[in-house]
Amino acid sequence: MRLLTATSIALSTLSPQVTLAEQKLPVVVELFTSQGCSSCPPADEMLADLAHMDGVIALALHVDYWDYIGWPDGFASPGHTARQEAYARTAGERMVYTPQIIVNGADRIIGGDTMAVLERLHAHADGTTPVDLRASREGDDLLIEAPAMPLETPLEVHLVRYLPKDDVVITGGENAGLTMSYSNIVSSWETLTTWDGTEPLSLTVPAEGDEPAVVLLQEPGPGRIRAASKVDH
Repeated sequence: MRLLTATSIALSTLSPQVTLAEQKLPVVVELFTSQGCSSCPPADEMLADLAHMDGVIALALHVDYWDYIGWPDGFASPGHTARQEAYARTAGERMVYTPQIIVNGADRIIGGDTMAVLERLHAHADGTTPVDLRASREGDDLLIEAPAMPLETPLEVHLVRYLPKDDVVITGGENAGLTMSYSNIVSSWETLTTWDGTEPLSLTVPAEGDEPAVVLLQEPGPGRIRAASKVDH
């Protein structure tokens, strides 16, 4: 089942009222997936649909704990596995699995549960944030800025780079014989600093190459994502 039409309808039914003191909060979707997981292809297809939607930042984090069963995922990173495990510890969970979707750092959903994903997207579609986060390119650098403001808790500043699309022929493991098209494949994830809001946030960081970049402000844990900005080029 393709989700683009259904999800677009679900989100377009909302007309959020955003005050001057608020900014629209994109819906950040993290999919934990693996080329070696037989249950993952439908979730991978769903993420491809979400990647094209306005107001959604869709990220595919390939984990490495399925590599042992016969197909090493070329996109997998131990850091992605560690991030998923940290989410599990924060929630008091003892296990991780694929496919799993986490929305705005808060809601944990089985990646193949179409209706649950739609419901959570709809619930977060009118989210706002008081943080005026701005990210922009200047040559090979990325400028990250936000004015000083009171915060409930200091926020971690994350820089994410991703590959918009790649096709993979899988010749081993549970998905042997499939040619998969993957979208928004996270290639690097860096925690830059922690910001407490007492001073303006102002960072200039290297961002060479043409891969899109995403900046996230997230409560430690990892917890809720409080602001997000995407730079396409």
